[in-house]
Amino acid sequence: MTEQARSASALSETVTQSWRCFLETYEPLRPVLYRYCRYLSRSPWDAEDLVQDTLARAFATLAGLSEPPADPRAWLLRVASNLWIDQVRRRAVRPETPVAAPDQPDPRGAQAPAARDTREAAGTLLVQLAPQERAAVVLKDVFELGLEEIAAILSTTTGAVKAALHRGRDKLADPDLEATRMPASGALDAFCDAFNARDLDRLTALLLDHASVEVVGATTIYGAKHARSTVLTGMLFGSERMASVADGGTCDGIDPRFAQGVLPVPPRLELRAHRGEHLLLSWYAHRDGEFVRGVSRVELSAEGDRIARLRNYYYTPEVIAELCDELGLPHRSNGTFRARGAA
Repeated sequence: MTEQARSASALSETVTQSWRCFLETYEPLRPVLYRYCRYLSRSPWDAEDLVQDTLARAFATLAGLSEPPADPRAWLLRVASNLWIDQVRRRAVRPETPVAAPDQPDPRGAQAPAARDTREAAGTLLVQLAPQERAAVVLKDVFELGLEEIAAILSTTTGAVKAALHRGRDKLADPDLEATRMPASGALDAFCDAFNARDLDRLTALLLDHASVEVVGATTIYGAKHARSTVLTGMLFGSERMASVADGGTCDGIDPRFAQGVLPVPPRLELRAHRGEHLLLSWYAHRDGEFVRGVSRVELSAEGDRIARLRNYYYTPEVIAELCDELGLPHRSNGTFRARGAA
């Protein structure tokens, strides 16, 4: 190993240790962060992306601070607010232009419970607001923070917060809903069939050669062949490793707390229509029944016959819980990626 390679290896180990230390403080705040991001964004997917971006930005920013934040929760919400406002501005969304309403229910899908109706109604109204107005309303009316706390999070004055709240509440009106479209599902049906037949060759062939396959919050793989030996294999046969850990075995990457009751039976994949798109649900067998432990989204090629991108939401407990609760499906958490190998 060259000196440069040794230095790179040492740096990687140092960064990994620092990341774990960072998460000891900030990972417990993840549910609050997701909830905030969920109100700001238009879907659970956008919310999860914002959560991941916020944690990454906070980790990178922390090293440059002269002293640690006095209030980690408020600071994390501030990082999320700044990121989200910047994203909206980059997309050149005009404040007065109605934005597509969030998460429209699929008329062909499951009926939403009353709790979702209330949250959806609030979210639908919030998307009509300018970024800072929306953040101010959420922090005040949802999180019930004081004006000074909101001003600190949004890097502004209490007077500006009052003005944003006044403007935001005045703008709340019935939304201009946009119809959702369902993607073609031929390739997805084929993917489900190949998965449930445990046919890695067929699964791999359904991916574009340069497809990206991501386990959100953990890793991203480029190329069908590489995805075959990593993510696809893990999706197919990871339950066997989970069961071994639950029975007292050891395996890097699996937290025993989340493996209890799992049977060494390959999961089955189900295609389910939800909120204008098709999702791939991974059902795992347990001693007390079947539970959803993974949700995947796909983007098809231009021709619609192969998969260009697959995102597996295995380490996103809030996303899995929200979607399964709305669909009325039993589910189990896998924790977050940080939990790998924890006692």
